[in-house]
Amino acid sequence: MRLIRIFIVLLIVLFVFASQAARILVVDQPVKSDAIVVLAGETQARPARALELLRQGMAPRVFLDAEGRNQVYDQKLIDIAQHYASSLPEAKQVSVCPILGFSTTTESDDIARCLRPLGVHSVLIVTSEFHTRRALMILHHRLPEYQFSVAAAYNSWEYGEKWWTNREWAKTTFDEWIKMIWWELVDRWR
Repeated sequence: MRLIRIFIVLLIVLFVFASQAARILVVDQPVKSDAIVVLAGETQARPARALELLRQGMAPRVFLDAEGRNQVYDQKLIDIAQHYASSLPEAKQVSVCPILGFSTTTESDDIARCLRPLGVHSVLIVTSEFHTRRALMILHHRLPEYQFSVAAAYNSWEYGEKWWTNREWAKTTFDEWIKMIWWELVDRWR
């Protein structure tokens, strides 16, 4: 009888965790900072959110991380990002930070390289909502000289809190949990 009760309690705990799995990944707590950094990856919601925060006065400048080795057909991604940045009304406040890494861990080195010459102390990170918690954990660990906060760029076709109702949302939630667990168990200790 006792074994059955333990099993039922474990099932309830598992169900509650699973129902909140997507929500746990999201941190959306932007704080006024010296700079905004848009992590590389998604290129619509993230830059739009960063510009919204710039216009709200959350920071005086924005850095768009762009992968220096990637191309879209015949154009380098960094050139596309630079063209985008220079076409904005806030062009003087938006810079492109070339990155070489393909993970948030390696991207942190490139972020530091772009920020160090400016004497920046506080950084507002903008990334996809499902990536916010892990990005914040990685950047706090890898770049302790900066104070980080994070703003979520919401994109409903890629992610939602009711992850079990949409195949893409379920894949994104599962993938991000695997990456976060890998960070905690392996990458953090390298």
